[in-house]
Amino acid sequence: MTVDIDQGKDQEFRKYKTYSLKVDPSQNDKATEIKLCNFARPHMRAFHCSWWAFFVAFFIWFAIAPLLSEVKDTLQISKQDIWTSNICSVAGTIVMRFVLGPLCDKYGARILMGTVLMAASIPCALIGLVNSAATLAATRFFIGLGGSSFVMCQYWSTSMFAKEVAGTANALVGGWGNLGGGVTQLVMGSVLFPLFKQGMSPEMAWRTVSIVPACVGFLTGYTIMKISDDCPKGNYKEMKQNGIMNEVSAAASFRDGALNFNTWLLFIQYGCCFGVELTMNNAAASYFKETFDLSTESAAAIASIFGWMNLFARGLGGFTSDKLNAKMGMRGRLIVQTITLAIEGVMVLVFAQTKSLGLAIFVLVIFSTMVQAAEGATYGIVPYVDPPSTGSIAGIVGAGGNTGAVCFGLCFRQLSNIRTAFNIMGFTIIGSAAMTFLVSIKGHRSLIAGQDSEAVKAAWQKSGTTTLAVPVEKAFTDYEDHDEEGDMKRVGY
Repeated sequence: MTVDIDQGKDQEFRKYKTYSLKVDPSQNDKATEIKLCNFARPHMRAFHCSWWAFFVAFFIWFAIAPLLSEVKDTLQISKQDIWTSNICSVAGTIVMRFVLGPLCDKYGARILMGTVLMAASIPCALIGLVNSAATLAATRFFIGLGGSSFVMCQYWSTSMFAKEVAGTANALVGGWGNLGGGVTQLVMGSVLFPLFKQGMSPEMAWRTVSIVPACVGFLTGYTIMKISDDCPKGNYKEMKQNGIMNEVSAAASFRDGALNFNTWLLFIQYGCCFGVELTMNNAAASYFKETFDLSTESAAAIASIFGWMNLFARGLGGFTSDKLNAKMGMRGRLIVQTITLAIEGVMVLVFAQTKSLGLAIFVLVIFSTMVQAAEGATYGIVPYVDPPSTGSIAGIVGAGGNTGAVCFGLCFRQLSNIRTAFNIMGFTIIGSAAMTFLVSIKGHRSLIAGQDSEAVKAAWQKSGTTTLAVPVEKAFTDYEDHDEEGDMKRVGY
């Protein structure tokens, strides 16, 4: 089914005259529904390109992770050296996430996503040339830049889907992308590595196998730039040429996002969910191999379970956030955020004390589900913080995930008792859950105080307009083309 769009008396530019999804013209033709089996441009094509590109970014990012025990033996390096490379792999993307957020507001996600993927594919292909702890750390640092593609992933889906379904859309593309972490553990450690060993030595196998994800990444980056769009009405370049989108100051966007206190609360909380996932992607295979005396292939297969939960868990977090938002407004989203983080922290503490392999796997499943549900819940809140600065806020919050991974990675690197590191992680996560009580978004009720504005209440109760998700004053500021003196202003996309 296609939806015809009433273009109005001014016949405003739109690249597509009809859409395959229902859209809200008041939100720049963003879709108000998600059809997973639809691949039509612009909405669902961007949806599928977004999650697939982020999935491939994980394939590149963690291709060597399940093989680090082999790398350690070949290079004769220490456990601390391996953790240094793990930290470098997630640290490399922190600055890039800060930078790419405001650049998304200015240029859109499509071109940036393709460029980052192709660039990260190059050091991934060269990982086999490392000959020391220093070159391993440096190469993984540059590969880790591909992890910044998360910012484009979330910005792209936010550009295509209305706020009422943004939590679900963001969670699905983020979760299916994160699924690449689990698939990589299985494909690289339990499929490709054994396959390559059939015709060469174990050392030559790990040195050459990363060429596969590198080729997939480069091809994906090039393809998505050619077959998709920046937002529902077309590409940013076309929209600027046709006068329906004005130039955006990346610096101003970053300033507005960075000066919002809620941004930094979400920064910390995302560090305590996505940061935990990145840490587990790096550590899980080695942990199971050393703790339970497993082979590289078996440990990688078990470690992949953590990432496989992304198939549904992150989407479940976003979906639950959307559903409670429909019943309770922002307070519903904050409740989901608090509960998922609290359970996650408790499960980390339980996992640290588990000495049975079977029980450890069972706890890992619950632990991973809560980690990814919390990630989905976080990005159900992000689009509401300051809509015109969504790209910058998504970038800052995303950088929090990598910052958390660096901090937790340092714990695992420096502490001789790995259970102590897990305990520190668990109590930190529980502490971050309590920070939700401090989140206060203008026009929305907080967890324990305040009231929704009438416009916001009408939106989530569906008793009035279903498009205003910010205070009326802010909505006019974001979507009017001119200020009161007649000067052009940027339009929030």
